Amino acid sequence: MTKKPTLPLMLLALSLTTTSALADLTVVSHGGANKDAQVAAFYKPYQAEHGARIIAGEFNGELAKIKVMVDTGSVSWDVVEMELPELARACDDGLLEEFSVDPNLAKDLLPGALQNCGVGFFVWSTVLAYNADKLTSAPTSWKDFWDVQKFPGKRGLRKGPMYTLEFALLADGVAPEEVYKVLATEAGQDRAFRKLDEIKSSIQWWEAGAQPPQYLASGDVVMSSAYSGRISAVQGQSNLRIVWNGGLYDMDAWAIPRGAKNREQSLKFINFTLEAEQQKNYAQHIAYAPVNQRANTMLSEQRLSVLPDLKQQVAMDPTFWADHGEQLHQRFNAWAAK
Repeated sequence: MTKKPTLPLMLLALSLTTTSALADLTVVSHGGANKDAQVAAFYKPYQAEHGARIIAGEFNGELAKIKVMVDTGSVSWDVVEMELPELARACDDGLLEEFSVDPNLAKDLLPGALQNCGVGFFVWSTVLAYNADKLTSAPTSWKDFWDVQKFPGKRGLRKGPMYTLEFALLADGVAPEEVYKVLATEAGQDRAFRKLDEIKSSIQWWEAGAQPPQYLASGDVVMSSAYSGRISAVQGQSNLRIVWNGGLYDMDAWAIPRGAKNREQSLKFINFTLEAEQQKNYAQHIAYAPVNQRANTMLSEQRLSVLPDLKQQVAMDPTFWADHGEQLHQRFNAWAAK
């Protein structure tokens, strides 16, 4: 007579089956308030619904890290957050898997969200920010940012050509719709660097998204370019303000490194984050706009009012930066070192 398995053995067998079916998923983000919002809106709900543990990592967009993993066949990341220009370069270099999302979700996504090697999952802006406690009048444009007579003091800019060159051209009077056309020419690039020369001695560079709010709050700078979500996250405890006019909006995308071990589960997670409910929850935790347009109908008018105002901003051109980024980074680094 065959002995029936005891209850503890049956539970152990069930546990082993579940564990083998659902591997841990390593999701790598850019950290900060953005990561906190992802944990609340994506990671915890996914774990609760699917039982898979999310291991949260961070990086600053250095493609060299992904290249080493791919080249050595030791890919430890499953899903990684990337800005669209980096996504385009990494895709061209063969560092990422190509994939498609659920067609039922794809139809609701903003134009430009779907890429060969990734999908945008939120809209963010780099904007002009200032501390209203430190200024007697409010700046309204990048032209004001460059006006060191009316607004004396240090200015914060990201240490790199991306965003910085676009803002220089906007400050120099280039129309928003002409920025990338002008910047694609040698004369336009010279014009942007000449404009930066005007305030070079007043610039305090930042490299991490957490720095502009700190510089502004301490009075180290009177104005700074900044990620809008970083400013919005601290507005309840400070008098930091955003100028949407002339901002640059972009999307961050999910990507899967080539050779990642959990492709099927990675796609399940990515699709989950694109659903309207998760997109709404994300936008409620941080002031970044959803890519799933159905989520906008689920948000209050008050909440929509603090999300990136795309009508006043310039759309980032990831193709431009994929084509010109390396050359402009080299030129910028040489210029900044002088």
